Parts: sequence; structure tokens; C-alpha cells
Amino acid sequence: MIDYRRLRVALLGAGAVGSQVAALLLKHGDELADRAGAALELVGIAVRDPDAPRETDLPRELFTTDAESLIIGADIVIELMGGIEPAKTYLLQAINSGADVVTANKALLATHGPEIFDAADQVGAQVYYEAAAAGAIPIIRPLRDSLAGDRVRRIMGIVNGTTNYILDRMDTEGADFSDVVAEAQALGYAEADPTADVEGYDAAQKAAILASLAFHTTVPLHAVHREGITSIDKFAIDAARHAGYVIKLLAVCERLENETDASSTGASRNGASPLLDDRRAAAYGGEAISVRVYPALIHRDHPLASVHGANNAVFVEAEAAGNLMFYGAGAGGVQTASAVLGDIVSAARRHIAGGVGVGESTRANLPIVPIGRVTTRYQITLEVEDRPGVLATVAGILSEGRVSIATVEQTVIDHPDLGVPVARLVIGTHKAREQDLSDTVDRLAASGVVERVVSVLRVEGD
Repeated sequence: MIDYRRLRVALLGAGAVGSQVAALLLKHGDELADRAGAALELVGIAVRDPDAPRETDLPRELFTTDAESLIIGADIVIELMGGIEPAKTYLLQAINSGADVVTANKALLATHGPEIFDAADQVGAQVYYEAAAAGAIPIIRPLRDSLAGDRVRRIMGIVNGTTNYILDRMDTEGADFSDVVAEAQALGYAEADPTADVEGYDAAQKAAILASLAFHTTVPLHAVHREGITSIDKFAIDAARHAGYVIKLLAVCERLENETDASSTGASRNGASPLLDDRRAAAYGGEAISVRVYPALIHRDHPLASVHGANNAVFVEAEAAGNLMFYGAGAGGVQTASAVLGDIVSAARRHIAGGVGVGESTRANLPIVPIGRVTTRYQITLEVEDRPGVLATVAGILSEGRVSIATVEQTVIDHPDLGVPVARLVIGTHKAREQDLSDTVDRLAASGVVERVVSVLRVEGD
């Protein structure tokens, strides 16, 4: 029998996720109470328009437009409004009133996470955000708690279901990019304006959150290198398949060693210039981190290659635990609501146990290097005039740029605009510094032998 007082739960937002959270709280209240150790009373739902049509039927008396009054007196405040404001203001009000908060707002945490976490630390509150990085997939707790005693070396994640759906349909069915985007919009996977998804903004926000947890370092959003998938066409998909790869939009968070002269975008331990000299590098043990989002080739034998449709997956490489894979639905109202409800139960248990909340671990404060210092591999596709000596010239330019060729494949194609035979070269490189690879591609584009740089893709997971 539960004898702890009833906990008051306030919900901000009743969209696809918020409506499902409210419905599940009402439907499974007794069961959740048994798990939490206290009854959970949904005292109200703050929305802009209480009369707006909603897919889930909820009691009209729960709705209000007065979010601030709803927050006052709540034990747990759930923020599912999205966006920066007024969500940020409401979360800070909730924290300062003594409530624990639950949010799925990746944009807010990626942009203002340190401010929110610091506010919670000041009053002993707790911020829960399992649903902010990969929908229903449990990844926040494993990184924050289960792997807290390990050293995470690398994370590769498919953390945006819309782009994975698009690229998967292009790969498995040969669909055109624009057609699949329209299909994703019709299915509700993509917004009317898909920019946040296809240009990598959504994935970059999630990468910042995951990297902050994995490396115990505050990762500002501007430090995440971001590229989208709008340049991926049928030829790139076919070339990847021919070479044994699949293209995925990846969030890559990586621990780098021996970065004694890295130019950092992160803050230093003592607030000095972020540029590391050899003396200060020693204080970091020569370590730094890289956080980036871009479309990349991944071998079809890799576990991430088998992630289809709108699903998400996060592949973690840890020093002691080894390789770990977290897979599941990355979006969807009821799926994301599952992660939110788990946070609500955790918040209720903490409330009953008492004591202050557990703050975020960002004390490692490792510097964040720009992408130019990362070591990776390229697949470069060029169109060149089909005549003797061209391949030797291309190889010379690569060699001058300190880029070694691993594979090369040449195909002669018809090019009606040029009126001359054209060869398409697909060049795979060995690992090299990103800046050297990028500069070499620029030199190839400017050379007299290359008609067009068709595509440049990085190779990950090898």
C-alpha cells in the first residue's frame, strides 16, 4: 500500500508526444504509482489553444493557457513544447520553484543546457531528458550512469529518423531524393519544412547532448561540425552499393589522443585562450574530442548499416565494455512518450527518496578540435577527360597533398555537354588528416584535368 502523498505533475505542451504522455498517465496511473512509490496526479496541461483538435481524447478541464500558475506547486514539470522560448523560461521557473523537470527538448538542451543544469544544481533539483537524444532508445542513462566508470572512445549514431528513412528508401528501392522527402512528409516523418532534418541540424543537437555525456565535457552546439544529405543523389547511392557500403547520416563523437597543438572551440579549465600550446596540452593528457554530423559511407557488414526505415541506433565504443549497440524507434508520439514516462517514474522515486539531484558531469572539460584535425578516409568521385596522362596527374595531386590512394575505379561515360569522352574516377583514400583531404579536393577541382567533382563522402566504421 502506497502511503506517500500524491505527487502533482504539470505538463507543458500537448502535441504528438505530450498528448500521448497525458493519455498514458491517465490510463496507467495505478500501475505507474506502484512502480514510482507514489500516486501521480496530472494537475493540468498548458497549451496555446485548449480547443485545438488533437488526436488523443483528453479531459477538457485539464487544459489551461496559464503555464506559470500550473508550474507553481507542481512536484514534477514535463516540458514537451519544443523550441527555445517560452520553454526555457518555464523550465527555469519550474526548477527555481523546487520541481524536478522532464524534457525532450533537444534544441533547448543543446543550446542552453549548461544554464539549465546549473540552475538545477543551485537548488538541488534534477533534470531528466532521456527522450531528447534518440526517442524511445535508452541512451542517456547508459552514458550518464552505466558507463560513468568507463572511458567512451567513440560514438557513431543514426539519430534522425527522417534522414535514415530517406537514405534507406534511396538505397533499397532506388527512389529519388525529392520523391522520398515528399513521401516522408506525407507519412509524418518530415515537417512541411524539412530543413532541420535534411541539413543535419536536428542530428547536430543530439550529437552535442551525447558527446557532453560521453566525454564529461560541455559541448556547445556551434562546436559541432554539420553537413546535411541534400547533395546525395542516385549515383552516390549506387556507387556506395557497388563498393559494399551504404550511406547514413552519422553523428560521430570521438575521443582523440596526442592533440598537443589542437585549436579548440571549447573552454579551457582556467578560462584562458582555447588555443592549446604544448604546456597546456600536457594538463589535458594530450586528449581532445571531435563532434561532427555528416553523410558517410559505412560498410554493409557494420551493425549500423542494418538500421532501416525511420529507426535510430547508437553504436558506442568503450574502453572496458567494448562495443555496445542501442537500437529502436527514434521518433513517434507513443514511442517517445515511453522514454518520458520512464523519466517521470525516476523523478517520482527521487522525490520520495529525498536529497539533492545528481548534477551533470562536465568536469573533464576536454577541448573540442575543429574537423580539420580529424583523421578519416574519403571516397572522391571525379569526372575527367578520358585521355592519356590524366590519371597520373590526379595521382600526383593526391600525393602532393599527402593523401594516399587505397582504391581507384574508372568508368567511361557519355557526356553530351562536353562532346568528348569522359571518365568517371571513384577514388578511395587511406586515412589522412581531414584538412589535407579537403585541400586536396580543392586542388583537384581547380586543376585543368578534372571536369567536375561529383561527390566527396567520408568513410566511417572501418
